[in-house]
Amino acid sequence: MDKPALAAWLGAEITGMALLSGGAIQQNWALDVLAGGQAQRWVLRTDAAATLAVSRSRAEEFHLLRAAHAAGVTVPEPLRLCTDRSVIGAPFFIMRRVDGLAAAHRVVRSETLAGGRQALVAALGRELARIHSIVPPRADLPFLGEPASDPCRRFVAAMRVLLDAGRLPRPMLEWGLRQLEISAPPPAATVLCHNDFRTGNYMATEAGISGILDWEFAAWGDPHEDIGWLCARCWRFGGPGEVGGVGPRAPFVAAYEAASGRRVDPARVAWWEIAAAIRWAVVAIDQAERHISGAEPSLELALTGHIVPELELDVMRAVMARAA
Repeated sequence: MDKPALAAWLGAEITGMALLSGGAIQQNWALDVLAGGQAQRWVLRTDAAATLAVSRSRAEEFHLLRAAHAAGVTVPEPLRLCTDRSVIGAPFFIMRRVDGLAAAHRVVRSETLAGGRQALVAALGRELARIHSIVPPRADLPFLGEPASDPCRRFVAAMRVLLDAGRLPRPMLEWGLRQLEISAPPPAATVLCHNDFRTGNYMATEAGISGILDWEFAAWGDPHEDIGWLCARCWRFGGPGEVGGVGPRAPFVAAYEAASGRRVDPARVAWWEIAAAIRWAVVAIDQAERHISGAEPSLELALTGHIVPELELDVMRAVMARAA
Protein backbone atom coordinates (compact mmCIF):
# COMPACT_ATOMS: atom_id res chain seq x y z
CA MET A 1 0.00 0.00 0.00
CA ASP A 2 1.53 3.37 -1.08
CA LYS A 3 0.79 5.43 2.01
CA PRO A 4 2.13 8.79 0.72
CA ALA A 5 0.16 8.50 -2.54
CA LEU A 6 -2.99 7.57 -0.62
CA ALA A 7 -2.55 10.47 1.79
CA ALA A 8 -2.10 12.87 -1.13
CA TRP A 9 -5.28 11.58 -2.80
CA LEU A 10 -7.22 11.83 0.46
CA GLY A 11 -5.86 15.28 1.21
CA ALA A 12 -5.41 14.11 4.78
CA GLU A 13 -2.71 12.94 7.17
CA ILE A 14 -2.79 9.19 7.79
CA THR A 15 -1.94 8.65 11.45
CA GLY A 16 -2.65 4.92 11.54
CA MET A 17 -3.14 2.14 9.01
CA ALA A 18 -3.70 -1.60 9.46
CA LEU A 19 -5.08 -4.50 7.44
CA LEU A 20 -8.25 -5.78 9.08
CA SER A 21 -8.90 -9.47 9.62
CA GLY A 22 -11.56 -11.27 7.58
CA GLY A 23 -12.38 -10.47 3.98
CA ALA A 24 -11.35 -13.60 2.09
CA ILE A 25 -12.23 -11.99 -1.24
CA GLN A 26 -11.51 -8.28 -0.69
CA GLN A 27 -9.12 -6.35 1.54
CA ASN A 28 -10.22 -3.90 4.22
CA TRP A 29 -7.77 -1.43 5.75
CA ALA A 30 -8.47 0.57 8.91
CA LEU A 31 -7.38 4.18 8.47
CA ASP A 32 -6.97 6.77 11.20
CA VAL A 33 -6.68 10.17 9.57
CA LEU A 34 -6.62 13.88 10.29
CA ALA A 35 -8.88 15.59 7.77
CA GLY A 36 -9.77 19.25 8.07
CA GLY A 37 -8.29 19.26 11.54
CA GLN A 38 -10.66 16.51 12.65
CA ALA A 39 -9.72 12.95 13.61
CA GLN A 40 -11.60 10.44 11.45
CA ARG A 41 -11.91 6.63 11.55
CA TRP A 42 -12.31 5.23 8.05
CA VAL A 43 -12.04 1.93 6.21
CA LEU A 44 -10.44 1.53 2.79
CA ARG A 45 -11.87 -1.37 0.79
CA THR A 46 -9.97 -2.67 -2.23
CA ASP A 47 -9.36 -5.83 -4.26
CA ALA A 48 -7.39 -8.77 -2.97
CA ALA A 49 -4.65 -10.29 -5.15
CA ALA A 50 -7.22 -12.52 -6.87
CA THR A 51 -10.97 -12.02 -6.84
CA LEU A 52 -13.95 -14.17 -7.75
CA ALA A 53 -15.29 -13.67 -11.24
CA VAL A 54 -18.79 -13.13 -9.84
CA SER A 55 -17.68 -10.32 -7.48
CA ARG A 56 -18.78 -6.81 -8.29
CA SER A 57 -16.18 -4.10 -8.76
CA ARG A 58 -15.36 -1.70 -5.96
CA ALA A 59 -17.04 1.12 -7.91
CA GLU A 60 -20.24 -0.93 -8.18
CA GLU A 61 -20.09 -1.88 -4.51
CA PHE A 62 -19.68 1.79 -3.59
CA HIS A 63 -22.82 2.75 -5.51
CA LEU A 64 -24.72 -0.14 -3.90
CA LEU A 65 -23.69 1.13 -0.48
CA ARG A 66 -24.93 4.61 -1.38
CA ALA A 67 -28.31 3.23 -2.47
CA ALA A 68 -28.60 1.13 0.69
CA HIS A 69 -27.59 4.03 2.93
CA ALA A 70 -30.25 6.22 1.30
CA ALA A 71 -32.85 3.47 1.85
CA GLY A 72 -32.19 3.45 5.58
CA VAL A 73 -30.17 0.23 5.69
CA THR A 74 -27.64 0.24 8.53
CA VAL A 75 -24.43 0.36 6.51
CA PRO A 76 -21.11 2.14 6.96
CA GLU A 77 -21.51 5.52 5.29
CA PRO A 78 -19.77 5.49 1.86
CA LEU A 79 -17.56 8.55 1.50
CA ARG A 80 -15.27 8.53 -1.54
CA LEU A 81 -14.52 6.34 -4.55
CA CYS A 82 -11.22 6.12 -6.44
CA THR A 83 -10.97 4.29 -9.78
CA ASP A 84 -7.45 5.59 -10.51
CA ARG A 85 -5.17 2.56 -10.20
CA SER A 86 -2.07 4.75 -9.92
CA VAL A 87 -2.93 5.69 -6.33
CA ILE A 88 -2.58 2.29 -4.63
CA GLY A 89 -2.54 -0.09 -7.60
CA ALA A 90 -6.25 -0.97 -7.61
CA PRO A 91 -9.64 0.77 -7.35
CA PHE A 92 -10.87 1.40 -3.82
CA PHE A 93 -13.44 3.28 -1.80
CA ILE A 94 -13.53 4.90 1.61
CA MET A 95 -16.31 4.39 4.16
CA ARG A 96 -16.76 5.29 7.79
CA ARG A 97 -15.57 2.72 10.29
CA VAL A 98 -18.25 1.28 12.56
CA ASP A 99 -17.82 -0.55 15.83
CA GLY A 100 -19.20 -3.98 16.60
CA LEU A 101 -18.60 -7.69 16.49
CA ALA A 102 -18.67 -9.51 13.15
CA ALA A 103 -16.77 -12.78 13.77
CA ALA A 104 -19.45 -15.40 13.14
CA HIS A 105 -18.16 -17.99 15.61
CA ARG A 106 -18.44 -15.38 18.38
CA VAL A 107 -21.74 -13.88 17.25
CA VAL A 108 -23.56 -17.24 17.35
CA ARG A 109 -22.36 -17.85 20.92
CA SER A 110 -23.54 -14.52 22.28
CA GLU A 111 -26.73 -14.28 24.32
CA THR A 112 -26.65 -10.48 24.58
CA LEU A 113 -25.74 -8.96 21.21
CA ALA A 114 -28.45 -6.58 19.97
CA GLY A 115 -30.54 -7.38 23.02
CA GLY A 116 -30.49 -11.18 22.76
CA ARG A 117 -31.14 -13.83 20.16
CA GLN A 118 -34.77 -13.04 19.36
CA ALA A 119 -34.09 -9.31 19.20
CA LEU A 120 -31.10 -9.87 16.92
CA VAL A 121 -32.97 -12.00 14.39
CA ALA A 122 -35.85 -9.50 14.42
CA ALA A 123 -33.35 -6.71 13.69
CA LEU A 124 -31.95 -8.78 10.82
CA GLY A 125 -35.49 -9.12 9.46
CA ARG A 126 -35.98 -5.37 9.49
CA GLU A 127 -32.60 -4.74 7.83
CA LEU A 128 -33.36 -7.23 5.08
CA ALA A 129 -36.77 -5.63 4.51
CA ARG A 130 -35.05 -2.26 3.99
CA ILE A 131 -32.67 -3.81 1.46
CA HIS A 132 -35.61 -5.37 -0.35
CA SER A 133 -37.35 -1.98 -0.52
CA ILE A 134 -34.90 -1.16 -3.32
CA VAL A 135 -36.58 -2.32 -6.53
CA PRO A 136 -35.94 -1.88 -10.23
CA PRO A 137 -35.65 0.22 -12.26
CA ARG A 138 -32.88 2.28 -10.65
CA ALA A 139 -30.98 4.78 -12.79
CA ASP A 140 -28.23 4.92 -10.14
CA LEU A 141 -27.58 1.16 -10.41
CA PRO A 142 -27.33 0.56 -14.18
CA PHE A 143 -24.66 -2.13 -13.77
CA LEU A 144 -27.27 -4.46 -12.27
CA GLY A 145 -28.83 -4.78 -15.71
CA GLU A 146 -32.33 -5.99 -16.40
CA PRO A 147 -33.88 -8.31 -13.80
CA ALA A 148 -34.16 -11.95 -14.82
CA SER A 149 -37.65 -13.02 -15.84
CA ASP A 150 -37.22 -16.20 -13.75
CA PRO A 151 -34.59 -15.91 -10.97
CA CYS A 152 -34.85 -19.58 -9.97
CA ARG A 153 -34.11 -20.94 -13.44
CA ARG A 154 -31.46 -18.28 -13.94
CA PHE A 155 -29.75 -19.57 -10.79
CA VAL A 156 -29.80 -23.19 -12.02
CA ALA A 157 -28.39 -22.19 -15.41
CA ALA A 158 -25.64 -20.02 -13.89
CA MET A 159 -24.50 -22.73 -11.45
CA ARG A 160 -24.46 -25.32 -14.21
CA VAL A 161 -22.17 -23.14 -16.32
CA LEU A 162 -19.77 -22.71 -13.40
CA LEU A 163 -19.74 -26.43 -12.61
CA ASP A 164 -19.13 -27.30 -16.26
CA ALA A 165 -16.11 -24.97 -16.24
CA GLY A 166 -14.51 -26.75 -13.26
CA ARG A 167 -11.62 -29.17 -13.43
CA LEU A 168 -13.47 -31.97 -11.65
CA PRO A 169 -16.97 -33.44 -12.06
CA ARG A 170 -19.39 -32.73 -9.19
CA PRO A 171 -22.22 -35.26 -9.63
CA MET A 172 -23.91 -34.56 -6.29
CA LEU A 173 -24.12 -30.85 -7.03
CA GLU A 174 -25.39 -31.60 -10.54
CA TRP A 175 -28.05 -33.85 -9.03
CA GLY A 176 -29.06 -31.12 -6.61
CA LEU A 177 -29.35 -28.63 -9.46
CA ARG A 178 -31.56 -31.04 -11.36
CA GLN A 179 -33.83 -31.39 -8.32
CA LEU A 180 -34.08 -27.63 -8.08
CA GLU A 181 -34.76 -27.36 -11.80
CA ILE A 182 -37.73 -29.72 -11.75
CA SER A 183 -39.22 -28.12 -8.61
CA ALA A 184 -38.55 -24.45 -9.33
CA PRO A 185 -41.36 -22.16 -8.12
CA PRO A 186 -42.78 -19.58 -10.52
CA PRO A 187 -41.30 -16.06 -10.64
CA ALA A 188 -42.31 -13.67 -7.87
CA ALA A 189 -41.37 -10.13 -6.82
CA THR A 190 -38.02 -8.69 -7.90
CA VAL A 191 -35.96 -6.74 -5.37
CA LEU A 192 -32.35 -5.91 -4.63
CA CYS A 193 -30.82 -9.00 -3.04
CA HIS A 194 -27.69 -8.59 -0.95
CA ASN A 195 -26.77 -12.18 -1.90
CA ASP A 196 -24.41 -12.66 1.05
CA PHE A 197 -26.67 -11.62 3.92
CA ARG A 198 -25.47 -13.89 6.72
CA THR A 199 -23.77 -14.03 10.08
CA GLY A 200 -20.22 -12.83 9.53
CA ASN A 201 -21.32 -10.09 7.14
CA TYR A 202 -22.96 -7.82 9.67
CA MET A 203 -21.59 -6.09 12.74
CA ALA A 204 -23.49 -5.91 16.01
CA THR A 205 -23.08 -4.35 19.42
CA GLU A 206 -25.06 -4.85 22.61
CA ALA A 207 -27.34 -2.05 21.38
CA GLY A 208 -28.11 -3.49 17.95
CA ILE A 209 -26.84 -4.01 14.42
CA SER A 210 -24.18 -1.45 13.53
CA GLY A 211 -23.46 -2.32 9.91
CA ILE A 212 -24.39 -4.62 7.04
CA LEU A 213 -21.18 -5.44 5.16
CA ASP A 214 -19.85 -6.98 1.93
CA TRP A 215 -22.16 -5.99 -0.95
CA GLU A 216 -20.02 -7.47 -3.71
CA PHE A 217 -22.59 -10.07 -4.85
CA ALA A 218 -25.72 -7.89 -4.83
CA ALA A 219 -28.14 -8.29 -7.74
CA TRP A 220 -31.81 -8.15 -8.66
CA GLY A 221 -33.57 -11.32 -7.56
CA ASP A 222 -36.19 -13.14 -5.54
CA PRO A 223 -36.32 -11.83 -1.92
CA HIS A 224 -36.52 -15.43 -0.69
CA GLU A 225 -32.99 -15.97 -2.00
CA ASP A 226 -31.56 -13.75 0.76
CA ILE A 227 -33.75 -15.45 3.37
CA GLY A 228 -32.72 -18.92 2.23
CA TRP A 229 -29.05 -17.93 2.32
CA LEU A 230 -29.33 -16.58 5.86
CA CYS A 231 -31.22 -19.65 7.10
CA ALA A 232 -29.20 -22.31 5.28
CA ARG A 233 -27.48 -24.89 7.50
CA CYS A 234 -24.10 -24.05 5.99
CA TRP A 235 -24.21 -20.52 7.45
CA ARG A 236 -25.09 -21.35 11.06
CA PHE A 237 -21.47 -21.70 12.26
CA GLY A 238 -22.46 -24.31 14.82
CA GLY A 239 -24.93 -21.94 16.47
CA PRO A 240 -28.27 -23.07 17.88
CA GLY A 241 -30.56 -20.93 15.74
CA GLU A 242 -31.99 -21.57 12.29
CA VAL A 243 -31.49 -17.93 11.34
CA GLY A 244 -27.76 -17.56 10.83
CA GLY A 245 -27.03 -19.76 13.82
CA VAL A 246 -28.37 -16.96 16.02
CA GLY A 247 -32.05 -17.47 16.76
CA PRO A 248 -35.44 -18.88 15.70
CA ARG A 249 -37.26 -18.17 12.46
CA ALA A 250 -40.56 -16.89 13.90
CA PRO A 251 -39.36 -13.46 15.16
CA PHE A 252 -37.24 -12.98 12.06
CA VAL A 253 -40.16 -13.71 9.72
CA ALA A 254 -42.57 -11.58 11.75
CA ALA A 255 -40.21 -8.59 11.72
CA TYR A 256 -39.47 -8.99 8.01
CA GLU A 257 -43.14 -9.28 7.05
CA ALA A 258 -44.13 -6.29 9.24
CA ALA A 259 -41.39 -4.07 7.79
CA SER A 260 -41.70 -5.18 4.16
CA GLY A 261 -45.42 -5.80 3.83
CA ARG A 262 -44.45 -8.99 2.00
CA ARG A 263 -45.36 -12.54 3.05
CA VAL A 264 -42.55 -15.06 3.42
CA ASP A 265 -43.31 -18.32 1.59
CA PRO A 266 -41.70 -21.23 3.52
CA ALA A 267 -41.66 -23.46 0.41
CA ARG A 268 -39.70 -20.85 -1.55
CA VAL A 269 -37.30 -20.39 1.35
CA ALA A 270 -36.69 -24.17 1.43
CA TRP A 271 -35.89 -24.13 -2.31
CA TRP A 272 -33.40 -21.32 -1.83
CA GLU A 273 -31.79 -23.05 1.17
CA ILE A 274 -30.84 -25.93 -1.13
CA ALA A 275 -29.65 -23.38 -3.68
CA ALA A 276 -27.54 -21.76 -0.95
CA ALA A 277 -25.62 -24.98 -0.25
CA ILE A 278 -24.96 -25.47 -3.96
CA ARG A 279 -23.90 -21.87 -4.49
CA TRP A 280 -21.56 -21.92 -1.49
CA ALA A 281 -20.04 -25.16 -2.76
CA VAL A 282 -19.40 -23.56 -6.16
CA VAL A 283 -17.85 -20.50 -4.50
CA ALA A 284 -15.71 -22.76 -2.27
CA ILE A 285 -14.46 -24.61 -5.36
CA ASP A 286 -13.60 -21.26 -6.99
CA GLN A 287 -11.80 -20.02 -3.88
CA ALA A 288 -9.73 -23.20 -3.69
CA GLU A 289 -8.79 -22.70 -7.34
CA ARG A 290 -7.33 -19.30 -6.45
CA HIS A 291 -4.85 -21.17 -4.25
CA ILE A 292 -4.30 -24.13 -6.58
CA SER A 293 -3.67 -21.86 -9.58
CA GLY A 294 -0.96 -19.98 -7.69
CA ALA A 295 -2.78 -16.68 -8.12
CA GLU A 296 -3.15 -16.29 -4.35
CA PRO A 297 -1.42 -18.96 -2.24
CA SER A 298 -3.41 -19.16 0.98
CA LEU A 299 -4.03 -21.84 3.58
CA GLU A 300 -7.50 -20.36 4.21
CA LEU A 301 -8.43 -20.63 0.53
CA ALA A 302 -7.00 -24.14 0.29
CA LEU A 303 -8.99 -25.30 3.31
CA THR A 304 -12.16 -23.74 1.92
CA GLY A 305 -12.14 -26.34 -0.83
CA HIS A 306 -12.36 -29.10 1.78
CA ILE A 307 -15.86 -28.06 2.87
CA VAL A 308 -17.38 -29.09 -0.48
CA PRO A 309 -18.17 -32.71 0.56
CA GLU A 310 -20.01 -31.44 3.65
CA LEU A 311 -22.02 -29.08 1.45
CA GLU A 312 -22.84 -31.93 -0.92
CA LEU A 313 -24.19 -33.83 2.06
CA ASP A 314 -26.27 -30.77 3.03
CA VAL A 315 -27.72 -30.72 -0.49
CA MET A 316 -28.67 -34.38 -0.33
CA ARG A 317 -30.27 -34.07 3.10
CA ALA A 318 -32.20 -30.94 2.19
CA VAL A 319 -33.52 -32.35 -1.06
CA MET A 320 -34.63 -35.56 0.65
CA ALA A 321 -36.29 -33.60 3.51
CA ARG A 322 -38.13 -31.40 1.04
CA ALA A 323 -39.36 -34.43 -0.89
CA ALA A 324 -40.59 -36.26 2.25
